[in-house]
Amino acid sequence: MSLQSCAELVERGDPDRFLATMAAPPDARAVLFPLYAFNLEVARAPWVASEPMIAEMRLQFWRDVMEEIGQGKPPRAHEVVEPLAQAIHPGNAALLDELIAARRWDIYRDAFEDEAHFDRYIDATAGNLAWVAARALGAADQAETAVRDIAWGGGVAGFLRAVPELEARGRVPLLDGRPEGVKALADRALTRFRRGKAAQSAIHAAARPALYAFWQAEPILKAAHTNPLRVADGALAGSEFARRARLLLVSLTGRV
Repeated sequence: MSLQSCAELVERGDPDRFLATMAAPPDARAVLFPLYAFNLEVARAPWVASEPMIAEMRLQFWRDVMEEIGQGKPPRAHEVVEPLAQAIHPGNAALLDELIAARRWDIYRDAFEDEAHFDRYIDATAGNLAWVAARALGAADQAETAVRDIAWGGGVAGFLRAVPELEARGRVPLLDGRPEGVKALADRALTRFRRGKAAQSAIHAAARPALYAFWQAEPILKAAHTNPLRVADGALAGSEFARRARLLLVSLTGRV
């Protein structure tokens, strides 16, 4: 029942990842749904309370959970914690703790300090999540660079889609919001994404569903690069037909 609860949480709160996970084999879903439900709970923690202290407490709950999982303690009775503890190796809890810590940026209104800070944020959130998922599905250590490259490009694509909402909530999401700055960021992300795609042979086939969540990344990044103004307009998503067709292709080939 806990796995079903995770799937329902993801379906309601992160429909794109839900579709990507449903395109994966059933065994992979048992790993991905708990991870994505955890990610959803952490990602929305900074936004569900108006007081920063409450948001900090919500994130601390999940940091405490990661500490317990890392120590091999019995999981808390929680609809996400129990299946998550079964899905991941205790040794990967530290990576998810880094993801939680990075999400503290979402609580406050400060801009990123510099490009390196932004890059670390994307790698800690999108990269760590994808790498933990890939490892749980059997990826070897030599696949980490390819997984993280794809995830970094995909993470930037998702972040660019979120820019209008972040700005509406009083955040300063982009270091350089000018069209030239957006174009340069999309170009960097495309370069990393394509480098990861070219190295997908290093990723065991059983682990590749960990990357299905990034099935829309390349067209989104291309759109931002071609016309950066589409970022502010919230117009990066393709047509529903194109999205579904691309996901079908990913599920048939096992490659993003």
